[in-house]
Amino acid sequence: MNLLDIIKTRRSIRKFTEKEISDQQIDEILTAAMYAPSAANQQPWHFIVVRNKETFQKIQTFHPFSQMLSQANVAILVCGDSALETKQGYWPIDCGAATQNILLSAHGLGLGAVWLGIYPVHERQQGITDLFSLPENIHPFSLIAMGYPAE
Repeated sequence: MNLLDIIKTRRSIRKFTEKEISDQQIDEILTAAMYAPSAANQQPWHFIVVRNKETFQKIQTFHPFSQMLSQANVAILVCGDSALETKQGYWPIDCGAATQNILLSAHGLGLGAVWLGIYPVHERQQGITDLFSLPENIHPFSLIAMGYPAE
C-alpha cells in the first residue's frame, strides 16, 4: 500500500483479535513516531508501551471512552516533556504529529488502532500521571490502543 492509500484508508479500530503484536512491529511504530516533525526539531516526547491488562482496566476507571482497551493487545502512551522544550508551548502540537505517525504506521503494518484523547482533559491527565508515577515535567497527551482488527 502506498502512503496516500494508507492515509485515505486509515480508520479508528475499536475491536481487536487476540493475535499478538510483535516487538519488531512496536519498534517500527515507535521509529515512525520519532520521525514526526517537531518545533525546532526539539522532539519533546516520550513513549510508554503498555501490554498489561490490569493497567488497561485501571485506565478504564477514569477514562470514559477507553472500553476498547479490554480487547487491545498493546497501547502506546505519548507524553510531552516540558523540560525538553526549546520552543515553549509546542509540545502538544509535536505530540499530535507523533500520534498521527503512530496511527498511520500501525495501519501500514496491517494493525488497527484508535487514538484515546488524554490532553487537555485534566482528569484523564491526572489519572495517567498517577497511574504511571510521571514526574512533573512529563505531560500525558494521548494513548493509542492497538491490535489486529476484528472489525
